[in-house]
Amino acid sequence: MAGLATTLGSGAMTDAIANIVDADLLFVTGSNTTEAHPVIGLEMKRAVRKFGARLILLDPREIELANFATLHLRHRPGTDVAVLNAIAHVIIRDNLTNLNFIEERTEGFDAFAVSVADWTPERAAAISSVPAQDIVDAAYLYAHARNAMIFWAMGITQHTTGTDNVKACSNLALLAGHIGRPATGLNPLRGQNNVQGACDMGGLPNVFPGYQAVADEGARRKFAAGWGVPFETFAAKPGLTVTEMVHGALRGDIRAIYVMGENPMLSDPNLNHVAEALDAVEFLVVQDIFPNETAQRADVVLPAAGFAEKLGTFTNTERRVQLIRPAIAPPGVSRPDWAIALDLAQRLGAPWQYDGPEAIFAEMAGLTPQYAGITYDRLERGGIQWPCPTVDHPGTPVLHIGKFTRGKGLFCPLEYRPPAELPDDQFPFLLSTGRILFHWHGGTMSRRSPGLDAAAPEAEAELHPDDATRLGVADGDLLLSLIHTSDPTKPY
Repeated sequence: MAGLATTLGSGAMTDAIANIVDADLLFVTGSNTTEAHPVIGLEMKRAVRKFGARLILLDPREIELANFATLHLRHRPGTDVAVLNAIAHVIIRDNLTNLNFIEERTEGFDAFAVSVADWTPERAAAISSVPAQDIVDAAYLYAHARNAMIFWAMGITQHTTGTDNVKACSNLALLAGHIGRPATGLNPLRGQNNVQGACDMGGLPNVFPGYQAVADEGARRKFAAGWGVPFETFAAKPGLTVTEMVHGALRGDIRAIYVMGENPMLSDPNLNHVAEALDAVEFLVVQDIFPNETAQRADVVLPAAGFAEKLGTFTNTERRVQLIRPAIAPPGVSRPDWAIALDLAQRLGAPWQYDGPEAIFAEMAGLTPQYAGITYDRLERGGIQWPCPTVDHPGTPVLHIGKFTRGKGLFCPLEYRPPAELPDDQFPFLLSTGRILFHWHGGTMSRRSPGLDAAAPEAEAELHPDDATRLGVADGDLLLSLIHTSDPTKPY
């Protein structure tokens, strides 16, 4: 991410959901919001219908939000940087920048201006298929807005250029000064209900809780002392990502895998590759609430409690920490995740002693500045948005008011890079995955709901009508395979 966003580490929303209705311009890209984030999608629609907000949608598909958009930029998948650079070009070219904001709160503007000098709308149009005039209109709408919010999701991050896509959004916010005030900012929408919390707690291979880098010796010493373990046990080298784990298993570098609350045999790319990796390890443990596709390959399955059966916290997409309480007791021999992990650690010789989630949370908050002022007692009275550095701090609905964490926001020049894989004779189509309203992520829970299963019993593939006609595919057909022939006289 660009300079201001990197300080968050997680890519957290810089504003609050409640402020959406106060924005007069919403810029949405890489997010089918009404399907994947229906509550936030409802707030967006309300802002447009009831409060007169304008909406710019940068998306190849005609999703529901297109019906609410003042401007729908339908770009070729993977050309996001080209379009966003061109919007920045117009803002600078036509003197639409917020000069006071740039001078007082940013750095690197001159180099950035040079980098987008040749990114004319016409050049971006040739690459992206977005009409040049639409790019100009988008620049004027965004720059002239009183309060503008940018939203994105995995539609722009899950690319080989995902980081650049986010930096390009950050550049626009800095150009127009749409950051650090209510109803503005950079607002990534997290994929599930506690993704933000999992990342905050160090569920990433390169950081401790609170995005404190494992490469930082000071952070390693801090957590070694806080956890009562020798400093030498902490490696400065980050761990592996999910895809790196799969490769490591196939190379024989990884001999055991512990999967908790995830179903890679359904949700990861290239399932044959994943299956080979899981079968290659000597020992596979799955900790989950249902016997899913991954659990069927496990040597040991540890039955975990579901969300309604345990005490703890969730941190949602707007950084709001919320207390969850058990509605029912865990069935059978299932137990909360923390209890399973504690039991396992003790059997492996670790002297861990916790009497419940509150004790674990308190230890984490004592080592994590953003959470330092949050306690279970305070959460009993309602959710709190981090950063909350002290027990008398009210929380922070809007980030970067007055100054950025890093000091000044950094403009980041970006070179456009085309997608790593483009259609060819053998693979003539682009596949873009997405979510639907009725099912959640891999469907481990939602596919077991009769009502939801009745509403959406099958996965669907959407094709352009022209492609469907050429393929001889009708609505409702079962697509087993599309076989391409190099004979130009024959259809795919």
